Amino acid sequence: MSVQLIPVAADEADVRLDRWFRRRWPAVSQGRLEKLLRTGQVRVDGRRAKAGQRLEAGQVVRIPPLPADPEDHADAMPARSAAPAIRPDDEAMILESILYRDDDVIVLNKPPGLAVQGGTNTKVHVDALLDVLRFDSRERPRLVHRLDKDTSGILVLARSARSASALASSFRSRAARKIYWALVVGYPNPSRGSIRAPVAKVPVAGVEKMEVNVEEGQAARTEFAVLDKAGRCVTWLHLEPLTGRTHQLRVHCAYLGTPILGDGKYGGAEAHIQGEGISRKLHLHARALRIPHPSGRGELTIQAPLPRHMASSFEAFGFDEKDVADPFAVLPETTRKKK
Repeated sequence: MSVQLIPVAADEADVRLDRWFRRRWPAVSQGRLEKLLRTGQVRVDGRRAKAGQRLEAGQVVRIPPLPADPEDHADAMPARSAAPAIRPDDEAMILESILYRDDDVIVLNKPPGLAVQGGTNTKVHVDALLDVLRFDSRERPRLVHRLDKDTSGILVLARSARSASALASSFRSRAARKIYWALVVGYPNPSRGSIRAPVAKVPVAGVEKMEVNVEEGQAARTEFAVLDKAGRCVTWLHLEPLTGRTHQLRVHCAYLGTPILGDGKYGGAEAHIQGEGISRKLHLHARALRIPHPSGRGELTIQAPLPRHMASSFEAFGFDEKDVADPFAVLPETTRKKK
């Protein structure tokens, strides 16, 4: 293995360096990491760092060859077993999800239910399939942002360290516009506005769940607008997050009193509606992205078709995605920048 330069994604801001590291290399012990930091082998933006240092989006972390060298084997956890061979069905699935590819980026339409990174009992995820997406590149594609496992839609991969740094910087500086579509239960009042509600992690062991917490939460802001409604039962929402907190859109929609359809985690039983053609899956889709191209030449604008379960629900409620020709025109740039 060679030295890796990994950019910090926008939704990883304010995470401790040691926690960020252990999420990716759980086989390396805290003691081993401390030694790598003391000897300058792990650096942030080229500078020596400490385990408790809070990371900022767009920073680049230098990672030496891992797992541990033989002389340090005593303080390292056993290395994970070799990754299982990629199944043909999974390879076909990730290749079919490609929306766009050039020398610098690959854009996927991530299927719902596919995790971006691994975890307990999660063997199939985007990170494990990145070698399938090498094509003619000497470098393995890099993740520069994330989507929840159950959220579908646009996921951008960088094909080089240079592109990864540029893309992460765009996400951090809000130069990127991310548009989500959601079906929510109920009708928001007002029908357009800005949700400004700090988000914090709920202290529940073994469960990743967030909540609005004015005193301890991190600032979070989401712009929203109603696109259509089916009576007062279900509403089609345009959502644009201006921050990137974990589960932000799901928490904010529930806080608005209109949980996302299928989101039992934040909406409970009220998030499910019975009816022919209406899925119990999460109805949240990363629909469109506009971002400066990492090459410095122009912009990259991508739209992702709806996943099958959302297309079925759109039909059941009488919504037509063709009614919104330009997702970026729903909330103009001037509206987004209002304080």
